[in-house]
Amino acid sequence: MKTGILSLLLISMGLGVSAQIKIPSADIQIKTALLSAPADKREGAHILGYNEKGELIELRKGSNEMICLADDPKVPGLNVACYHKDLEPFMKRGRDLKSIGKTPKEVMEIRDQEAKSGKLMLPKNPSSLFVYTAKPENFDPMTGSVKDGYLRYVVYIPYATAESTGLPLKPDAPGMPWLMDPGTHRAHIMISPPQKN
Repeated sequence: MKTGILSLLLISMGLGVSAQIKIPSADIQIKTALLSAPADKREGAHILGYNEKGELIELRKGSNEMICLADDPKVPGLNVACYHKDLEPFMKRGRDLKSIGKTPKEVMEIRDQEAKSGKLMLPKNPSSLFVYTAKPENFDPMTGSVKDGYLRYVVYIPYATAESTGLPLKPDAPGMPWLMDPGTHRAHIMISPPQKN
């Protein structure tokens, strides 16, 4: 009996927490998602965001090669991304695996196996990803107001190595490009400009 009451209490608490999450309007989600896109790609970018149930949906059809992902309202702070459409199978597979409870390590292992088997299509050419973030105290999700945002850049080159690119495996100076996860399906060039103090 006590177990049943405790279970009901925990379930109702969980429902209360999920009901408290407010989803910004589609316009605000689009506005903030586009902060991650290069200026000349914003007008035609495809936008994915969240509906009132917290489900990821299409907010706007695109006309160019970029897909922008709105901020997840369940996670404090701002974290939006814009990436080349050739990365969508890789990105979508990661989201799908995360949604069924896979750990980051499991996601990486599953995508690696699927990429090697040909089940998961990886980009044939270098493909860009732009990530724009801000701390919770610097972002109002309901108005889209952001201050002190930070933009970093990634270029995915599956299976690239230090030898094939000439890039170091760690940055020797702030903002210097370097190669992360060399030789793997998720090998990518990282470019992280110095952050403001």
